[in-house]
Amino acid sequence: MREILGRRRRLSLRRAGRSAVLTAALTYATEWQWPVLPGVGLRPGIGRVRECGCPDPECVVPGAHPFDPGLLAATTDARMVRWWWTNRPEAPVVLATGGRAPCAVSLPAVAGARALAAFDRAGVRLGPVVATPTRWSLLVAPYSLEVLGELLHRQDWVPSSLRFHGEGGYAVLPPSPTGAGRVRWERAPRPAGAVAGRGGRPGATRRVDGLARPWLPDVATVVDVLVEQSANTGTPGGDGSKLAY
Repeated sequence: MREILGRRRRLSLRRAGRSAVLTAALTYATEWQWPVLPGVGLRPGIGRVRECGCPDPECVVPGAHPFDPGLLAATTDARMVRWWWTNRPEAPVVLATGGRAPCAVSLPAVAGARALAAFDRAGVRLGPVVATPTRWSLLVAPYSLEVLGELLHRQDWVPSSLRFHGEGGYAVLPPSPTGAGRVRWERAPRPAGAVAGRGGRPGATRRVDGLARPWLPDVATVVDVLVEQSANTGTPGGDGSKLAY
C-alpha cells in the first residue's frame, strides 16, 4: 500500500508541474499578450544527466531554446498554447522578445545578484527578473537596435558575458525546466502601479487599478549598472559567453 501511495504521490506531483507550466504559458500569452512557444526541451541522458532535445550533442543551452517550432511560430493564441503544452507538457516556455513584447538583458548569476543589490541601494524600480542557477535576465520595455546601440556606445567597454535579447531574440520564462535547472522568478512580475514592500520583493506586492500586465523599466535605466557589475565579475566573457541565447 505504501508503494502504491508513493507512486500516486509522484504522479500527482508530475501532473501538478505540467499544469503549472501550461497555466504560466496561458497567462503570458492571453493575459499579458506576450508571444510564446515551446522550447526544445530535454531528453533523458546517462544517469541524472538530461540532454538537449536538439540534434547538437554540445548544445550550450540544453532545452532552453526554440527548435521545432521555430521562433517565428510564437503566438498569443490560447488554443495554440493549449495544444502545444498538452502535447509537450514538459516543454520550456520561450518568450519571443522584441516588437510589442518585452526585451531582456541577461548576465551571469553572480553579477546579477550584485546588480540587483545595487539597484535596491539606489532605489531603482526593477521589473521582472528571471533566474536560473547560472544566469539571470532582467525583462525591460521593448527597445530598438538604434536605441541599444546609442546606449552601448557610451560605455567604455561592454563585457561579452552581458547579453541583449531584442527583436528576433528570446528568453525562457518560469517555471520552465532546462538543462541549467528550473527557471524561477528572482523578482516576480508586478502590475503597473503595484505597491512593493522592502527591497521590492514580490511577496509584498498587491494589484491596484485592475492592471494585470507587468510593469517594465526602460533599458536605459538598467544598462549602466549591468555593465558595471558584469565587468566586475573578474572573468570578462567567462561563463556568460558560453550561455548566450
